Amino acid sequence: MSSRPDDSRLTPELLLHGYAQGVFPMAESRNDPEIFWVDPRLRGVLPLDRLRISRSLARRMRRGGFEVAVNRDFEAVLAGCADRTETWINDEIAELYMSLHNLGFAHSVEIRQQGQLVGGIYGVTLGAAFFGESMFSRATDASKLAMVWLVDRLRLGGFRLFDAQFLTPHLASLGFVELSRAEYRAELQTALESQASFLAPGPPAPAQDVLQRNAQTS
Repeated sequence: MSSRPDDSRLTPELLLHGYAQGVFPMAESRNDPEIFWVDPRLRGVLPLDRLRISRSLARRMRRGGFEVAVNRDFEAVLAGCADRTETWINDEIAELYMSLHNLGFAHSVEIRQQGQLVGGIYGVTLGAAFFGESMFSRATDASKLAMVWLVDRLRLGGFRLFDAQFLTPHLASLGFVELSRAEYRAELQTALESQASFLAPGPPAPAQDVLQRNAQTS
């Protein structure tokens, strides 16, 4: 973990350079102006062929009653992820990710019920790597649904690495594992040397297609 110089301001280009080097930015809190780089000793990643969809979540997917969208309202997803008592997303970080979205490097997967945004995930893409930044949920299973459709999109788009930064019990239940820093850097380099597209898969697929593809790859 290291701080940037006080007189420097992060730019979208510097942020992408940091991701390519295996580090990512955080702030201590919403109101703390200082941003520091984080380089975890252990990194949480998802082998894209190992996503675990529980029976209850599969039933929820088949039952429907929600809408999946991509990049319809990235700013609202970003705000939803920051809307909590403790957050590492300060105003400058939010501005940086909006800039990356406008440049085509940051994307969101969104879940809506009755037209209302109830969950979502956003992250950054470089080469064939997706760096998951944050997710939120305002309804049961909303963030899990976003995760399932995100992974389906990453598979279809040719991605090789899904970096979640830190492993949590929730992510472990979905199939995420930990890599050492050296293992992660090797995976990252391979992904950066490859090409993938977040948008090429087109509109989000029907639940049955997503479940079928997951069963074939898991």
